[in-house]
Amino acid sequence: MNSGNTEEFPQDSASRSCTHQGKELRSSRNCCRMAQRGLPRLLTDFPSLAVPQPPTITKQSIKDYIVDPRDNIFIECEAKGNPVPTFSWTRNGKFFNVAKDPKVSMRRRSGTLVIDFHSGGRPEDYEGEYQCFARNDFGTALSSKIHLQVSKSPLWPKEKVDVIEVDEGAPLSLQCNPPPGLPEPVIFWMSSSMEPIPQDKRVSQGHKGDLYFSNVLAQDALTDYSCNARFHFTHTIQQKNPYTLKVKTSKWLTGRPVWDLSQRVYWSGIWQGKSDSRITETTPSFMYPYGTSSSQMVLRGMDLLLECIASGVPAPDIMWYKKGGELPPGKTKMENFNKALRISNVSEEDSGEYSCLASNKMGSIRHTISVRVKAAPYWLDQPENLILAPGEDGRLVCRANGNPKPTIQWLVNGEPIESSPPNPSREVAGDTIVFRDTQIGSSAVYQCNASNEHGYLLANAFVSVLDVPPRILAPRNQLIRVIENNRTRLDCPFFGSPIPTLRWFKNGQGNTLDGGNYKAHENGSLEMFMARKEDQGIYTCVATNILGKAEAQVRLEVKDPTRIVRGPEDQVVKRGKILQLPCRVKHDPTLRVLVTWLKDNSFVMLDQGDYTCVASTELDKDAAKAYLTVLIYPLPTERPDQPRDLELSDLAERSVRLTWIPGDDKNSPITGLLFVISYQKTQKPGVWHDHSRYPGSVNSALLSLSPYVNYQFRVIAVNDVGSSVPSLPSERYQTNGARPEINPTGVQGAGTQKNNMEITWTPLNATQAYGPNLRYIVRWRRRDPRGSWHNETVRSARHVVWNTPIYVPYEIKVQAENDFGRAPEPDTYIGYSGEDYPKAAPTDVRIRVLNSTAIALTWTRVHLDTIQGQLKEYRAYFWRDSSLLKNLWVSKKRQFVSFPGDRNRGTVSRLFPYSNYKLEMVVTNGRGDGPRSETKEFPTPEGVPSSPRYLRIRQPNLEIINLEWDHPEHPNGIITGYTLRYQPCTSPVFSLVINQEILPFLSDPISRYRFVLRARTQVGEGEPLTEESPALLDEGKGRHQKITNKTQTTTKKPPKNHHKITKNPPKPHKSLSYNLNHTPRRSQTTENSPNSSSSTSSVLCSVPQECFPGFPAAYTKNQVDIATQGWFIGLMCAIALLVLILLIVCFIKRSRGGKYPVRDNKDEHLNPEDKNVEDGSFDYSDEDNKPLPNSQTSLDGTIKQQESDDSLVDYGEGGEGQFNEDGSFIGQYTVKKDKEETEGNESSEATSPVNAIYSLA
Repeated sequence: MNSGNTEEFPQDSASRSCTHQGKELRSSRNCCRMAQRGLPRLLTDFPSLAVPQPPTITKQSIKDYIVDPRDNIFIECEAKGNPVPTFSWTRNGKFFNVAKDPKVSMRRRSGTLVIDFHSGGRPEDYEGEYQCFARNDFGTALSSKIHLQVSKSPLWPKEKVDVIEVDEGAPLSLQCNPPPGLPEPVIFWMSSSMEPIPQDKRVSQGHKGDLYFSNVLAQDALTDYSCNARFHFTHTIQQKNPYTLKVKTSKWLTGRPVWDLSQRVYWSGIWQGKSDSRITETTPSFMYPYGTSSSQMVLRGMDLLLECIASGVPAPDIMWYKKGGELPPGKTKMENFNKALRISNVSEEDSGEYSCLASNKMGSIRHTISVRVKAAPYWLDQPENLILAPGEDGRLVCRANGNPKPTIQWLVNGEPIESSPPNPSREVAGDTIVFRDTQIGSSAVYQCNASNEHGYLLANAFVSVLDVPPRILAPRNQLIRVIENNRTRLDCPFFGSPIPTLRWFKNGQGNTLDGGNYKAHENGSLEMFMARKEDQGIYTCVATNILGKAEAQVRLEVKDPTRIVRGPEDQVVKRGKILQLPCRVKHDPTLRVLVTWLKDNSFVMLDQGDYTCVASTELDKDAAKAYLTVLIYPLPTERPDQPRDLELSDLAERSVRLTWIPGDDKNSPITGLLFVISYQKTQKPGVWHDHSRYPGSVNSALLSLSPYVNYQFRVIAVNDVGSSVPSLPSERYQTNGARPEINPTGVQGAGTQKNNMEITWTPLNATQAYGPNLRYIVRWRRRDPRGSWHNETVRSARHVVWNTPIYVPYEIKVQAENDFGRAPEPDTYIGYSGEDYPKAAPTDVRIRVLNSTAIALTWTRVHLDTIQGQLKEYRAYFWRDSSLLKNLWVSKKRQFVSFPGDRNRGTVSRLFPYSNYKLEMVVTNGRGDGPRSETKEFPTPEGVPSSPRYLRIRQPNLEIINLEWDHPEHPNGIITGYTLRYQPCTSPVFSLVINQEILPFLSDPISRYRFVLRARTQVGEGEPLTEESPALLDEGKGRHQKITNKTQTTTKKPPKNHHKITKNPPKPHKSLSYNLNHTPRRSQTTENSPNSSSSTSSVLCSVPQECFPGFPAAYTKNQVDIATQGWFIGLMCAIALLVLILLIVCFIKRSRGGKYPVRDNKDEHLNPEDKNVEDGSFDYSDEDNKPLPNSQTSLDGTIKQQESDDSLVDYGEGGEGQFNEDGSFIGQYTVKKDKEETEGNESSEATSPVNAIYSLA
């Protein structure tokens, strides 16, 4: 796990899904390779993952194994597997019984042989060819055949070496002929004084050890010559009997030869009269190799050494050439004073004819060497381990090349496959073994042997048939912390067979995380491109195959970044003053921050320099830097005066000295003053260019110039206040022209059409032209050593070559030239001719539906010969053909997804659920798309719908609320219903599913509610749509509400969902009753068909955000507690005062014996036509049982029976009512009314402040 570091993450793992049960192309080689490489690595990284594994050779000795006879012999062979493999050996093709030889033992838990000679024995007795076998219950792995040889350092054979006489100036070769050692010895020549023989182009040693003299001088006879052979293992040096030279001159005189320094001519004797023996000059001739031509064979991958040693006076110079082209670039090296040409890591392209040219002033001679490159077998496709589940298919591929072409032989568990037990699930087809419908027990180790006359290759690859449920290999309940807006990765390594499918979920719900800010890699990692606060949570990775599933959780915490909100700033202070550099840091409160200061020490002044504040936590850091300048002088207040009297001196081809007199610096210190020199050219008068800058202590500068430019200079002085006025220009100075020194850069060759190649480059500017008539010599040829160069001279920065083959590499050179000459030899660039459209389409396209919005694709890649250009990518074109919902119009716009050219699988996401799609695959190069593959059709399953198009809430009065919405724009399936959620101010969120029989009653008519509406399919609920009920215009009407359910029946399809909510304020009548069928904290759920025309009404409120945890702030409104308002407190005091006065008046009336009619206490005025109004008395009659105008009607159309048991007990609360002294009833309506109000408020969890006012009133 990481903690938020930005990095690229590998996708190669055993977790990459191979195909299973025919769902994909089960023989996909690339897919299976991932698992093949992954299992050994998983077994190493996770030792607890105990799964069966055939043996694998992990270490072995080299094929040609040479050992020191003085040491014990170790022949290495190590392997791994489960169970642990056992080992055996063969020697010279026969079983080698280790137990019978007391000198031979095998290391514990290893196959390494140890041959001990401490007790005696001859190492030569154990020379031979060894091969190691590693076995367990699932197969046998083989090592390569190890050819064991003992190092030998034989003595030089005794021989008598005669004195060699040679004429002065003649060529000479001294033969070494070292004894055959193992390995070959290192040869070097020594003198009689045991000093190395000095070598140069006249005297040198050949690669076979012989010593060559291009011409012999008399001085060569001053010493003897001894050939020495140093053997590697024994560290011994064998010396051959020395050679003695006798040089014959035309006039041999007494004394030793001398060199006449005055005339630079060699004399072979001392002056005796006027005779001399000056050496005669000769033309070159070859000493090695002989003749004018020879041939040489070299193996691919080896070093090629070509040698030409020539004689002549003076000693010839050697030059090397290759016919039809240049020497191989990058791997050619000249050795032995150009007498040897070494080409490292030879390839087939290096074959051809090479020639060496030996020349001196007397003439030249050429020798041609024909080089043939052969090749021992080398891998094109090496077989790799194959892990399959029961019933899966796979293949082993063994492709090798060589010269001559190698033969392929298959073995199984070390035996030829032809003689192995038959396996019906296995089919051998040349270099490929195909497995179909593999079963448990088919595990084995297969060997591929590729051989020709130059060598062989042996590779082991096991086929393991596993049946393992998914396993999560990472520790559980991991914690990852990352800084906000940083990239992070959650790892979930897993294993299983069949290879499991891994999916990521957040907080245990929702769709698979892939796309957008997330990228799920095939190795199990979930990459998050930019971690945000909302990304915090618990992430679960679930690995699933047909045998089960496994999961693990990772907790992600996103921390605030560490930032320096106020850092230090550059300061200029006088010496001796106090300075404070601020560094205010803002960081995540859960992380510990450490603030450190750094300062450089490169300035003379102690305190002056760069100061850096570094604030760091364990996850990130931030830094801010400022420069402190300590002044000894006061700060300048004005710009400096302009420099004057510019003078040019020391005029040269490429330079000139400019001298000036500085103006007044306006109190600027030397370190704070700067001179800027600029120039202009006659080609662009009035345009000045900065040339260089110099400190204020300088008044003269040597300026470097370009050829063929007419210069004029000026100087500007700069201090901390600003720049001076430019000085007057200097006199002009014209530099002479020259040939260009550089060639154009950015040379490219690319085709604009299929039969051309456009060569472009970045031209030289005017200062780089160095002379008039700048032009470019363009040369090109096909990238073939035998190709010939074509050239063209142009003045523009492009040239088009026509009639080129399709997409062929070219070598390109562009050389600059003017009237003074050409630039140096240019570099060679590689370009390509034009591309044509690809000729083939991807085949075997297969589709696997992952979920309602994504599919997995696999395909077979096209052959490279059909691309006709540079492979850019594979594209999957797809379009939505129709929806699975009838009569739903869909857009058939074509879209595409791109995949890298080296892949044969990918994922297409962001599809519409519940739709029919069509898909085509193409391959793309630089020209465009190739032909399209066969069109594939596939459906996507249902998904969750989008939000309803709208939700409209209208409240024409206090009694009715209308809800109206439209179907989702994207149903993504069959709509099964809608879910309506609401939340009042003082209650939790309630759920309401449309068309339920029992509906909630809301207690407060003046509150606002929030509606959250979602559509549903069989998959789940879709995206929400949130609206608020409108504000009420009259908050003083009706305190009691009842939700009614009205059903509309029609034969036409309703265009919209419409719901009507009715609120009926009750009239104060003795027979009125309330039906309360909902209490807070209750959630209802019913099923509803989305096409039904029935409607449901409800009343919800809107509250501040504190009442809606998790709702966006856009719905937050300001609301305060009414009980804390001043007007409310004053109103309560006034009401209390009125009640007190009323009580006093009642007490006075009672003390006087007065009476008052009961009708005065009624909340509602009686009908003025009532016959009992005149006398002010109250009469009870059966007419009161008639229904009121606002009473409700039952579902069957009858009027509900109103309860009117209007007894004194009812009005007096069960007989507890009070009577006055004369028997009249007091509070006959008020008690009943309070009772009804109490009952009506029981459906609300809390009484609103307005209702509290009504209750007090």
